[in-house]
Amino acid sequence: MTVSSQFYDLIYIVRTFMSIQTIPAESKAPFFTQCSVWLLIFLHVLRGALTLSFLFPLINDQKKQEHIQRWSRRLLSIFNIQLRVKGAEMLPHTTYLLASNHISWLDIHVINAFRPVRFVAKSEVASWPVFGWMAKQLRTVFIRRDSARHARHVVGQVADVLKTESICIFPEGTSTLGDEVLAFKPNLFESATVALVPVYPMAIQYLSSATGKRSYSPAFIGEMGLLESMANVVQNRHLIVELAILPPMAIPSNGVIADRKDLAQYSQEAISKALRSQ
Repeated sequence: MTVSSQFYDLIYIVRTFMSIQTIPAESKAPFFTQCSVWLLIFLHVLRGALTLSFLFPLINDQKKQEHIQRWSRRLLSIFNIQLRVKGAEMLPHTTYLLASNHISWLDIHVINAFRPVRFVAKSEVASWPVFGWMAKQLRTVFIRRDSARHARHVVGQVADVLKTESICIFPEGTSTLGDEVLAFKPNLFESATVALVPVYPMAIQYLSSATGKRSYSPAFIGEMGLLESMANVVQNRHLIVELAILPPMAIPSNGVIADRKDLAQYSQEAISKALRSQ
């Protein structure tokens, strides 16, 4: 990472924490509604853990994906989150790399509710209570953000996965409020050039169904803990999440395959444009 990119990331973090103080409060669900939602979450997570432990070792990959999709859709239903998807018809039946902006721990479950894929996640996710264990069981590829050597190793892992399965990356390297897209780190895009698969940018955003404006309730930023972030979503029962699948980078007329930096820049700009147009 260059000094300039570190500087701009620092500016964004400062602006993020300043903006949190001015985020308009969203109406909170009644106390007893929140209690019932927490109970449903506990039971749903328990069901997921039992399924992963006892059923997954006995079924094939297709059945696993069906269970993952149903579980994720049910989770969104418990949180009362409506899912909208644009451009789904563009995705091929062959494998591909999805490159998405990143706002919340919910992003993975939203994407799985649409179409289950493998994920690359920061290594800290592995230590999350319950959800970290579940991520491991779902064969998430974990990457240490502070190690360039480990990142190069992960590129090889992702390229191998892409031979048989699609995979999703969050190349900002962190989650944001969703107002803007941070510079995409190009390392993981190299896996697509190695595996010779297309890269589809995907824009994700959370909206309030009451106002139609961007909702900050799902944002998982700074030093926020997982349970604190979940509580914000439980309190807000009026959420819509939109996924917009965007066209892949066109192959140049000379037939030369774009390198990882070109793919990263194209994906970032495509997502930024899509979010601005909303």
